Amino acid sequence: MIALRKTATAFGAELVEMDREPAPREGEVVIAVAAAGICGSDIHAYEWTPGYEFMTDAMPLTIGHEFAGTVRALGAGVTGLKAGDRVTCWPTVSCGHCAACDAGTPEHCQNRSIIGLHIDGGFADLVRVPAANCRAIPDSLPFTVAALTEPLSVAVNAVDVGDVGPGDRVVVLGPGPIGLGIAFVAQTRGATVLLCGLNDALRLEKAREIGIVHCVDLADESMTDAVQRVFGGPADCVIEATGVARSVSDGLAVLRSGGVMVVAGIHSGHLDLDLTRFVRDKKQLRAAHDTTAQALESAIALLAAHAHVLARLITHREPLSRAIEAFELARSRQAVKVLLVPQTLSQDLPQTESEFA
Repeated sequence: MIALRKTATAFGAELVEMDREPAPREGEVVIAVAAAGICGSDIHAYEWTPGYEFMTDAMPLTIGHEFAGTVRALGAGVTGLKAGDRVTCWPTVSCGHCAACDAGTPEHCQNRSIIGLHIDGGFADLVRVPAANCRAIPDSLPFTVAALTEPLSVAVNAVDVGDVGPGDRVVVLGPGPIGLGIAFVAQTRGATVLLCGLNDALRLEKAREIGIVHCVDLADESMTDAVQRVFGGPADCVIEATGVARSVSDGLAVLRSGGVMVVAGIHSGHLDLDLTRFVRDKKQLRAAHDTTAQALESAIALLAAHAHVLARLITHREPLSRAIEAFELARSRQAVKVLLVPQTLSQDLPQTESEFA
């Protein structure tokens, strides 16, 4: 089989012919990958962005953590799954014995590992994962759309962290896949959403295609003016998904007193915050990272209910053999979600898979 591997502490990745297929160990399954999405974290790893040095000890490493497929083989002790089951995967592998794990919140485990960043991931024909991390997907949900589960669950979690509800005025910063998902989830919960981009015509047009009513390119209108135009006053919640530290300051500036600012992007820069003003305005600054078991289930339900709409986020589908070209496309900002499909499996997918992407 072939796999896209991070092999050096430098820019790039390498397509590698693996000499053997993974075999499941106790408590694990092997998944035949049907579709895998390129995420911002994958691009950071590919570019070797500062902050990803933690991957060094795990190299060489197959990257990729947004994927769906079928169970191919089961290890000893696995129950509740069988060969042929259609699944997606929560990429966070917790230690299982810390206080966070004991409390049922593995997303807070400080000893966790991430499939595709610490453990071999899904940019391969086959991937070995803990059975406990698998989540069943409906038969009616195409694998291509099911591969959106993990990023959509990250969006659900960000909206949860922001306590977004009906009637809230929500600004979403950044129309990448996570920001688009956040805007969609917030709007389905009854919020009025303003999605902001910067020189992002393609992605903002995609936002309109999935039903986001209010979109603005900040190259054409200031955030302050757009917020006033759409809401008639400051926002109740701002959710940042840009990865640009200045966006947090800009978001705080349009947030009402007592409002909630959720930071969901990964940043290489630092935030310069006027703490006195921040305290006097009683604004809340929260962080959203990874996802939760509840958010995963919500994401699967949303994908099942809105498959035809959310499939529009998938702008490109490339065979795994063209992974390097696919990564360069994803880096170019001329795409929203790029999927990789293992070539040995793509011909076996039902024809209905192509109806959505």
